[in-house]
Amino acid sequence: MTKSQFIATIAEKTDSSKKDVSSVLDAMAMLAYETVKKEGEVAIPGLGKLVKKHRPERMGRNPATGEQIKIAAKTVVKFRVAKAAKDAIL
Repeated sequence: MTKSQFIATIAEKTDSSKKDVSSVLDAMAMLAYETVKKEGEVAIPGLGKLVKKHRPERMGRNPATGEQIKIAAKTVVKFRVAKAAKDAIL
């Protein structure tokens, strides 16, 4: 489902305009980004949780040559699916 299809479906189900739904969706995404950046995690009720996690430096292997290489430390964002979402889907 594309973003425009998603917006159109929500607008139809909530009897709202596509413009209003789009602005709410964009505001929700920006709020989630800012909160994860500042606090490290944000819960989206009914869907799951975005979590910022630090990965330490580690040793890896170059698949082409088999040579061991050092992989630098980095910060990643993970999404943990809520139990309610899992139960509804599975």
